[in-house]
Amino acid sequence: MDATGRMRLYFCSFMLLLTGVTSEFIHIPSLLLHGVEGKRLLLSVSLYFPLEEVEIQGTWSHTTADGTRTTLVTFTQDSAITNMVYRSRLLFKEPEVSLMIRNLTRQDEGDYQLNLNIQFHNKTGKVIKESRTVHVTVDVPVSNPVVWKSPAHAVVEDKANVTLTCSVDKGTRIEYQWLRNNIPVGPGERHYFTKDNSTLLISPVKKGDKGSYRCVVRNPVSQHRYSRPVEVNVYYGPYNLEVNSDQGLRTGEVFTINPGELVFFECQADSNPPNSYMWISKSRNSTQVITEGPRLEVRSYRLAQAEEYLCRAFNNFTQKQDEAQFTLVVASLGTGKEKRTQENSAVSPTVIVVCSLFVIGVMVLLFLRRTCHPKRALETVFMNIYKRPLSEGKLQHRSGHEDATEDFGIYEFVSVPGKMESAQASCRSLARLESVQDMHTTIYDVIQYVPETPNHTLLM
Repeated sequence: MDATGRMRLYFCSFMLLLTGVTSEFIHIPSLLLHGVEGKRLLLSVSLYFPLEEVEIQGTWSHTTADGTRTTLVTFTQDSAITNMVYRSRLLFKEPEVSLMIRNLTRQDEGDYQLNLNIQFHNKTGKVIKESRTVHVTVDVPVSNPVVWKSPAHAVVEDKANVTLTCSVDKGTRIEYQWLRNNIPVGPGERHYFTKDNSTLLISPVKKGDKGSYRCVVRNPVSQHRYSRPVEVNVYYGPYNLEVNSDQGLRTGEVFTINPGELVFFECQADSNPPNSYMWISKSRNSTQVITEGPRLEVRSYRLAQAEEYLCRAFNNFTQKQDEAQFTLVVASLGTGKEKRTQENSAVSPTVIVVCSLFVIGVMVLLFLRRTCHPKRALETVFMNIYKRPLSEGKLQHRSGHEDATEDFGIYEFVSVPGKMESAQASCRSLARLESVQDMHTTIYDVIQYVPETPNHTLLM
């Protein structure tokens, strides 16, 4: 140690002597040590003072669980005296004060106490006393556990108990834990444990107790060790009995199928072992067993009216049974396409209304378009008029209402190229008419006032 370090040590020691406050001059990493039987164990001690500046004197002693105390080593800075009984198993080297115990036995358990007197080389000559106690346990590593089950066979729920016992060949201070399907099992209404958790009693067993059980053990000197899984088989059921079919239409407990259709029904229930099934046909006066097994085949053409059926599930081991009843009705359901149409029937009226309005609108537009374009009709009328012989133009003037027999005939709708100013004027007047009857009257009046001499412009 350099001069600076010594000065600091002297200063601290002097202040401690003056104030009377104790300090840690020695340090032990752990006051609880776990030793393994047959192995060695070191009681390590660290000193926080220079040995060349002090005089030390101390002892290591051992106190057993029954209170017996034995001095193991007495030592000074230069020498050590070891108990003759333990000399072959103890290793102590001065001036360090750590103690090594070799070939541990269960008798080595207990408290190990270090008493140390430290006298500094200074004017005061004050002696500081330090004492530390280390508790030592000696354990045997745990061997792999084994689980025993009683009874060894499967059990019936609500009627039997199961006992699981975990055992090891070697190990001390063992901690036990139980797992079911790798999930810890704790105390409950039907789960009982012994004081050390080595035995688990399930009374009575239920469906939920079925599974794979394992025992986990450990101790202070061993990591977790797992047993092989042991299966607990529980007979239970039947539960949740149901009748299902992929065909027809189901409404509650009523199945509706198409005439002539072949239908299959499945009867299912949660049970261990699997149930035996029986299908029964029910009528007003009697019942009849149809078939056995989980599957029923029904030909609808053999049904004259609605008929009731019953599926009965029975567990031979639990002696429990359950029943599911349903009614079978034959009615026309249509093809798959018709079914989809029925499913979408809520939307169909809206679609029909929209389409109808669209068609009506198109018809109105076409009608308005024709009525708002009388030009072509007038052109056809004038062409038929001017195709007559000129001699007809010189006939006696008529009002057009006395005799209209000459106006009857077949008219051709021919578009005349060129200017049609008079026709356009007439078209504009006709565009203001409000009805088809008015339009016909106006055309008749136009014919009435046709000039005797044709307009040459129209003939060009």
